[in-house]
Parts: sequence; C-alpha cells; structure tokens
Amino acid sequence: MTTPTQPAEQLSTTTLLRFATAGSVDDGKSTLVGRLLHDSKSVLTDQLEAVEDASRKRGQEAPDLALLTDGLRAEREQGITIDVAYRYFATPRRRFILADTPGHVQYTRNMVTGASTAELAVVLVDARNGVVEQTRRHAAVAALLRVPHVVLAVNKMDLVDYAEPVFAAIAKEFTAYAASLGVPEITAIPISALAGDNVVEPSSHMNWYGGPTVLEHLETVPVSHDLTACHARFPVQYVIRPQTPEHRDYRGYAGQIAAGVFRIGEPVTVLPSGRTTTIAGIDLLGDSVDIAWAPQSVTIRLTDDVDVSRGDLIAPSDDAPAVTQDIEATVCHVADRPLTIGQRVLIKHTTRTVKAIVKDIPSRLTLDDLSQHPAPGQLVANDIGRVVVRTAEPLALDAYADSRRTGSFLLIDPADGTTLAAGMAGGSFAAAATGVPEPDDAGWDF
Repeated sequence: MTTPTQPAEQLSTTTLLRFATAGSVDDGKSTLVGRLLHDSKSVLTDQLEAVEDASRKRGQEAPDLALLTDGLRAEREQGITIDVAYRYFATPRRRFILADTPGHVQYTRNMVTGASTAELAVVLVDARNGVVEQTRRHAAVAALLRVPHVVLAVNKMDLVDYAEPVFAAIAKEFTAYAASLGVPEITAIPISALAGDNVVEPSSHMNWYGGPTVLEHLETVPVSHDLTACHARFPVQYVIRPQTPEHRDYRGYAGQIAAGVFRIGEPVTVLPSGRTTTIAGIDLLGDSVDIAWAPQSVTIRLTDDVDVSRGDLIAPSDDAPAVTQDIEATVCHVADRPLTIGQRVLIKHTTRTVKAIVKDIPSRLTLDDLSQHPAPGQLVANDIGRVVVRTAEPLALDAYADSRRTGSFLLIDPADGTTLAAGMAGGSFAAAATGVPEPDDAGWDF
C-alpha cells in the first residue's frame, strides 16, 4: 500500500484556472480574448492566417482578433458573440480553460452555462459608457453562481485618453455594486484590448496604474481552497465486481471525488439509505492508497457488504448532507419551452437521476434591479427564479453556497431528454443582497 507524497498544504494548489468572460454588446470582449490568446502566443499560425484572411475580406487592414473566438458564421456576420466558445491555452505558470460567453440579454442562459464551473469571471465595461444595466446583470449572475473572483476590465481606455479619473469612477461604482451582492474579491484593471494595453504587457500610457495586467492576474490569483476542509462527497458512478478467480470477492465503488478527502478506516454513510460502514481500501490507478482527494477518480472498497449502487453518495458519517425529497432552489431556465407549475421532470444530481414534479414557482428574479416578481406561474428561456421541486426518491444535496458540485442539479424533460433548467439548491445571493440572512455558511467554501 502506498501513500501519496503530496503534502497536505499542496492539496489546495492547482495549475488550472477555469474562467469566463462577459460584457455588453461592443464592449470589446471577443477582442480582449483574441488579444489575450495572441499576445500570450497561444494562437497557431494557421489560425492567425485564417483570421487575417477573414479580416481582409471585411475590408480591415489589421487582423480582427475577435474572430479568434467568434467562430460561428452568424457571429462573424453580425459582429457579436452568440454561443459559448471554449478555448484552452497555457503559459509557463498556469493552464487555462476560457469560456467566452455572450453579452446579450437573450443569451443569459449561455453565460450561466459558461460561468457555472468558472473560478473567475472577467466582466468588461466600455470606458465611455461606464457601468450599464448589462454590467450589473453580469455581476449578478457571477454572484448567483458563486464565482469567487471577479475582474472588472475597463476597456477602450485609449478612447478616453487613458484618463485615471474615468477608470476610478467606474471601478468605484462596480466594486460597490458587486460587493453588495457578496462577491468575495473584485479586481479592477484598466485596459485597451485593441491596442494591447495591460492585457499581457503593461501599458506605457497608464503610468498611474500599478496593478497587474490581465494575464498576470490570471496567472497568480489563488483559485482553490484547502480540500481537507471541504465537505467530503463521493458520488458512486459504477459498481465493480469482476468475479474472476483472482478477484472473486472484490467489490468496489468507482467514481470521481466531488469534494474533500477520504481516508482508509474512516467511518462513512451511504446515502440516501443511511447505512454506515468504514472505508476498507482506496484504489487509484491500479495501486492501493491510504488517502485520496478531489477531483481524483478512484475506487472505494467498504468494510461491510452494504447495498450500494450508481447514484448513491458516500460521505463521512460525521459530516453527511441531509436527505430530502423537497428541494427549494434557484434555477436558470435554459429551454425554449416554459417551465410550469405541476410539470413532471427528471432531476439529475451528480450521478443520480430521479423523477420529480415542480410544486411551485414562488418568484422570478429581475437581474436589472434584483427585485423579485412574485408568483410568475412559469419561467421562460433565460429567466432566473425560485422553484420548489418534489422528488420521487430522496436526494442528498448540499447547499450550493457550500458546494457547487453537490449543490447543483439539472431539470430534464422526461419525454425527450432536453435540459430544462440548471438549479442551485438553497438560498440565492438575492437574499443576502436584500438583507435577509443566508442559510448556514455564507463564506462560499467550495
């Protein structure tokens, strides 16, 4: 049996950052992403040649770096971003997964999709226009999804003569608004995506700014937490029983650790049944180990022969989540067809899928001013609202504020498998923003 040599303090270190970008129409978001990729030398030669060719056909002398991300024909024709574009790039200091999300109101669901797994969100603002309704909407979505780091990129500083007072006023207004939503960390950076100021290289036009460039901040921002302090959760994906002569009595439960740390000898509870046992062994990449942590994929062996199947959740007995059939949550409706009271759905939570019914839709959130529209009766595409769902079988959910992995779920149409809504269990940021206390821990420990 082996023990990983990685010390406990390194469990919180990561070399991968997932981040999303958002901005209003014509704020230059796609240009920023293109500039970031281009100046960090993350663009292949043939990609750059294709962009240069497309730019020439549009009558532009210089390459339009926005075309590096706006890949759909409709996006290029209209000069806007419609779908979420994922880009993978790396620097010597860190690897990145970038989700370039649309800025239009009608594509709010796309931003929710792109930011749902992000550890950082870059919100663009045009220096000439300042904070607008769509800026507040993007900040609200980032707060709702518990994105722990938000960067305010004040773009087009070249069009306001790189004036420090313009940047300072915008940064002050946005920071106050985002902080009122409970965003833990906000960093403001003045940039010109078109000229490249403060994107990868420091700007010679803004000597009054002494902070990091966008890339420098992305490379150095702390994006994770001490995994040993998290609520340990292991959704069972597959039961392994070889029943071969050499492994006649082997029974293991395979899956990816969603959060926390598991150790041999630890008392655990299998949910939703509530049966208790201890961890007899942990297999990782063909070897037996004493300890494993998120997001490792492992096989856990238990001391007792308890009934465990796909969809069950293994958790420490002294820190197991509550089991319930009544779920109150905030959802973003992503389907074109409405979500209505009384509608029968499937709810997918980690590896478990059960039947459910929408019992109530108490309110719909207006992101412009964070007001609640009571009893809307239904949610349509891009709506964000509160729902009450009754499940046919018990589920072990955490509050989304405690765990984004085990506090989130999908509502699915049982007729054709269409995803209807993305859900976040427990209280929403709006409760904190309006002065109503958040349930449990509001520290966003995930």
